[in-house]
Amino acid sequence: MTAPVTIADVARLAGVSAVTVSKTLNNTGRISEQTRARVIQAARDLGYVANPAARRLRGARTNLVGMVVPELVSPYFAEVARAAAEAASSAGLDLGVFTTSRDPARERERVAALSGGLADGLILVVPTDDPQHLDVLQRSRTPIVLISHFGTPTDLPNVRADSYHGAHAATTHLLDLGHRRVGFIAGADGSSQAHERLRAYRDATGERGLLDPDLIRPGNFTQRRGFEAARELLDLPDPPTAIFAASDATAFGAMDAVKDRGLRVPQDISVVGFDDIAAASQSHPALTTVRHPIHDMSDSALRLLSGALAGEAVRGTVLDYPSELVVRETTAPPRSS
Repeated sequence: MTAPVTIADVARLAGVSAVTVSKTLNNTGRISEQTRARVIQAARDLGYVANPAARRLRGARTNLVGMVVPELVSPYFAEVARAAAEAASSAGLDLGVFTTSRDPARERERVAALSGGLADGLILVVPTDDPQHLDVLQRSRTPIVLISHFGTPTDLPNVRADSYHGAHAATTHLLDLGHRRVGFIAGADGSSQAHERLRAYRDATGERGLLDPDLIRPGNFTQRRGFEAARELLDLPDPPTAIFAASDATAFGAMDAVKDRGLRVPQDISVVGFDDIAAASQSHPALTTVRHPIHDMSDSALRLLSGALAGEAVRGTVLDYPSELVVRETTAPPRSS
């Protein structure tokens, strides 16, 4: 087997000391541009790959940020990861994305591995809302930033977009159009975002005296569950004339179910989603939804994490972004009987 390339090998080829190579690769110390270019070229020629754990043990930065997301099948989380990767690249950092399949145990494993030396810092997107888990995160010596955490209080820096008022606006939009039976397909269990959207739907319909528990169906943010749940709603003796889904993917599934019944959106059934992923404006008809500023949120999360890595006090920071109802083509007044 070929022995791994070492810093000494790079130093020998570049004609500099191992210390100079280390400073160059870690972006520390004052190195001339000519020397820096020579070292980087030597590292490339030799195929040098740093060992992140070993660098961490020596107190050096790995320049790797770990992002933990529930899944990448969801277009929403895929867009969050893509936006974070762009922000990390602009900050001179590498981003590693790790999924949990919405398994709390796997989330804890990912966090333990990344905070154990593989990454300089972590970004957790919609972390499991478990007090014991959050306590472990708070006591971690590795800087951690949360995205879209609601629920259990924590002083970890948190970047989030308002879910409650966005969901309330979406439900109110349907009620103002004249709908009196508005179905709701919820998000995943254990998601604080899902809880906020359900709470807003209950409040908005309750304020009009129109809350009916039979119109609420469990979900998991997926398109498949959106299809199944919408069919359940359409099978009710008195089905809804509108459906509000806790995510755009779920809304697409609901639209498929409506069309599968030979009905039309929005002429027969209005549909509203949540997130405003890229496909929302490209669907036919274009989806009415609630927009979250995904790129701004990812940028802010990276800035907070970079600040924490630089020694800034960011604990207790909460950045709240407003949500925005985007009315497109999938909502209309209910068809008159």
